[in-house]
Amino acid sequence: MSARSLLFVPGDSDRKIAKSADAGADLVILDLEDSVMPQLKNAARHRIREVLASATPRRVPQLWVRINPVQTAEAMSDLLVILHGQPDGIVLPKARSAEDVIQLAQHLDAFEQRHGLQCGDIRILPIATETPASVFTLGSYGLCGPRLYGLTWGAEDLSAAVGASAHQQTDGSWTAPYQLVRSLCLFGAAAAGVPAIDTVHADFRNPAGLKAACLQARRDGFDGKLAIHPDQIAIINECFTPSTAEVAYATRVVQLFADNPGVAALALDGRMLDLPHLRLARKILAQAKDRAG
Repeated sequence: MSARSLLFVPGDSDRKIAKSADAGADLVILDLEDSVMPQLKNAARHRIREVLASATPRRVPQLWVRINPVQTAEAMSDLLVILHGQPDGIVLPKARSAEDVIQLAQHLDAFEQRHGLQCGDIRILPIATETPASVFTLGSYGLCGPRLYGLTWGAEDLSAAVGASAHQQTDGSWTAPYQLVRSLCLFGAAAAGVPAIDTVHADFRNPAGLKAACLQARRDGFDGKLAIHPDQIAIINECFTPSTAEVAYATRVVQLFADNPGVAALALDGRMLDLPHLRLARKILAQAKDRAG
């Protein structure tokens, strides 16, 4: 099941970690990167390990960890501590290409084998657009293997790297360079056969803006959205859950093709439908089933 809502929580904040459990997010990301000061990272690692170890084996929500970039010594320090808590997944920031995911996967393989764990259980979600060079490798993630959970993107680090004074218009829409990056992430995820997760809506006190961003993201093909505040979760979950009307229409589409085997183009309610419409209808029904579960 792909997550609709993925909530970042600072790994050094007991209060926010406790609050995240009841936020309703599908997936909670305990952060060791940007939200934790360097001098507090080691304490945060051990706190996260305690949180992971104390959680039930079948966690709801899932508990993931954002480590530091894989090319840094901090990342190895993160893994040495937090993997003993067996997180459900790792969020990999500043991923440069599929090679970074493959490198991280090799570390996970070695840990799981060493400790007699089920190989491949820990998934990986790279944030794939945070450096200028990474934009040119978004088509590479199909090489990552089965640990790849999805693909997501970010604008903050990227805009700082190129010296942009802003990456959004006054109405909240993305400026042209970041519209491009967002689109490439979406297509890179589709090419790799994994969910595309939209980036955060930083203005967490603007629910109307968040809802508009979520509806646009789902319309464009994204499967979920990152969050930075518990108050964002209900809106994200609502927007990325198929409506009753969508499910009813998708059911009709699937049934129409089932009733006409071997026919690739059919009419429904005055519209011509072909196999891409059938694939979309099946995706909507699968999402609805996941959300109901």
